[in-house]
Amino acid sequence: MTYRGGCSKLRRGGLVLATIWLSGCATVSSDGGSSGSCLPVVWYSREFQARAAEELTLLPEGSAIAEMMVDYAVMREQARACE
Repeated sequence: MTYRGGCSKLRRGGLVLATIWLSGCATVSSDGGSSGSCLPVVWYSREFQARAAEELTLLPEGSAIAEMMVDYAVMREQARACE
């Protein structure tokens, strides 16, 4: 039988330290509240927006991508309001 008591404590201590350090990088509290940081809103040129709108009209009715774009628009508005 080999003695591993010290090695186990070192591993456990390393995990505790890693958890503490990583939790210090969190930008949102564990209860779901925000710490005040906002995500940046990506800027798109008028030409790029027009191209995206044209491509969106080519998608079939009820397309999953079109539905995702609606959700994306909501998220962009929320990010703008946050700023």
